[in-house]
Amino acid sequence: MPGMGGRSIMVDERKGFRLSRRLLLGAAVVGGAVLWGGTTVARLARGPSGQKNAGRIADIDGIGLPLKPLETAPAHDPSLPWSAKGGDINDASGLSMTPVYGVVEVREEDHVAKALAFARANGLKVSVAAVRHSMGGHAFDDNALVLDMRAFNKVTVDAAAKTMTLQPGACWHDIQNLLHPRFAVKAMQSTDIFSVGGSLSVNAHGMDHQSGSVASSIRSMRVMLADGSVATCAPTENAELFRHVIGGYGLFGVVLEATLDVVDNAVYRTSREIIKSDDFPKFFAEVLESNKDIGLFYGHLSTAPGNFLEDMIVYRYDKVADQPPADQSVLGEPGSVGLKRVIMNLAKWGDLFQELKWFAEKTLEPKFESCTIARTAAMAEGEACLVTRNNPMHDSVPYLFNDLVDETDILHEYFIPRAAYTPFIAEAREILRNQSLPVLNASVRIVHKEVVALNYAPEPAYSLVLYINQPTDADGNARMRALTRALIDVTTRHGGRFFLPYQLHYTGKELLASYPELPAFLAKKRQYDPAELFSSTFYRAIKTLSGIA
Repeated sequence: MPGMGGRSIMVDERKGFRLSRRLLLGAAVVGGAVLWGGTTVARLARGPSGQKNAGRIADIDGIGLPLKPLETAPAHDPSLPWSAKGGDINDASGLSMTPVYGVVEVREEDHVAKALAFARANGLKVSVAAVRHSMGGHAFDDNALVLDMRAFNKVTVDAAAKTMTLQPGACWHDIQNLLHPRFAVKAMQSTDIFSVGGSLSVNAHGMDHQSGSVASSIRSMRVMLADGSVATCAPTENAELFRHVIGGYGLFGVVLEATLDVVDNAVYRTSREIIKSDDFPKFFAEVLESNKDIGLFYGHLSTAPGNFLEDMIVYRYDKVADQPPADQSVLGEPGSVGLKRVIMNLAKWGDLFQELKWFAEKTLEPKFESCTIARTAAMAEGEACLVTRNNPMHDSVPYLFNDLVDETDILHEYFIPRAAYTPFIAEAREILRNQSLPVLNASVRIVHKEVVALNYAPEPAYSLVLYINQPTDADGNARMRALTRALIDVTTRHGGRFFLPYQLHYTGKELLASYPELPAFLAKKRQYDPAELFSSTFYRAIKTLSGIA
């Protein structure tokens, strides 16, 4: 019947239309997901477009930190090389935006002398800054004259004496390029993005578990004091000043020059193994401490939920030769930066991505290991992967820096007496599991007994280093403050101390429990600098918390 046939055709057309619409809808969803995924991956892989400026954490333990602007600011001395007159300055956290009087770009010693004289004559405070990776206003203060030391960076090497003499603005990355391939740095952080002056100011330590901190590698220093005089100090000369400048956070003077030991750029055979975190003290005693041919060590803890702070990848570097081959190539830069940055940023999104990150670290990372010594030079080592000392220390970690707004990544470090390691890790694990901020990285280092005045290791210790993500809003700051205090409290219960270069989230009680020598340190500061010319937000904070007006 013709009528029925017409209706059948119309129904088929409607079905086809509905089918096409579903296909279009499905295609749109899939296409949107692909587009979103591509856009998201591109965003996560993108490097920083500039300094993160997310405001200021404006108090320590409820005490306000900002100061009133200067009532009458002096005119800027035209003979000084100002890179900024007024304006704001921040640090790597993005959470310390502070108004300053101005920034002098130091290029020679005379710039320091003139800047100090100008500040003394005009009642200004002086802060000393370089790459500003401390995270609590350590390198600047409200209304201060800031000395930017980055261009004050000359380095000379004395091959016969096996030393280098350098200005404080020199960056470890550039120093390694200069020393390679004959020599290597003796002591520095595990990454090379910091300035020498910054490392001296916090008494940094790193991957060489035998050499100890930067302090152990210093032959001597020249320091300009608050009155403009220049003093030479060393472990055995003017030792009191030396103990206060090293680890003194720029509060005792401006380091003009330092002479440090360098070492041979030894060749290492790389290896890695996974152990239980609880087995680490035994591993250290039986393997690391007893074998002087293990030149570098790094202990990387799992941050995956399934074995959080339980498994540890031990990276070790066993010496097989004192010098690399004569044709050793220049130092390479980090590879796969975009991929590593995506993996790190995805880890902020929850358990699944943390497990993915741990899988990549355990399984994929070894397949892409860079072996920098040519195979012909490694024949005696069979299929070993050989590198020079400079290679693992030459890491500028570009994958840790991103262009994600409204968030930041914060370092913590806690020093634990070696006998207390296992119970401390167990308690720290529970604290970190029961809070909401993503823990992106956790590692263990070896720390020797130190003799500096503001001492983070009065006895041999292990340190737990954490890298934690937070939102930059008030809630994120509040959560980070609560977490920091919980970790400090468990540290001090086990006889340990927390590292001071990071955010100002501690209480006065916590500060003095970790650093009972602080009042003596501050008294010595006023002895060397009676007018408190050298200042910072950090200095005002610790002085206030210690009960000193």
